[in-house]
Amino acid sequence: MANIKSAKKRIRQTRKRTAHNRMYTSAARTYIKRTHKLMTEGKLDEAEEVARQAFSTLDKAGRKHVVHPRNAARRKGRLMAQLAAARTATAVD
Repeated sequence: MANIKSAKKRIRQTRKRTAHNRMYTSAARTYIKRTHKLMTEGKLDEAEEVARQAFSTLDKAGRKHVVHPRNAARRKGRLMAQLAAARTATAVD
């Protein structure tokens, strides 16, 4: 445990920041999971709506450097590619 006052303050700040950052990461993860679930169920229109929420959350997390901006862009790209593949798979059937 820290003995110095500034170190104790740093610990408090880190806890606060970690809790705040976890909110963005878990929200993005939740939206991505929901999108995948809806895609497997074949509800692509609903999946796109949830994906938009995921994109928004990932953009915010990237802007605030909760996740690296390129990491957010990569996740968005992968999700869009999966949505597009699901669209073409249903169009072919």
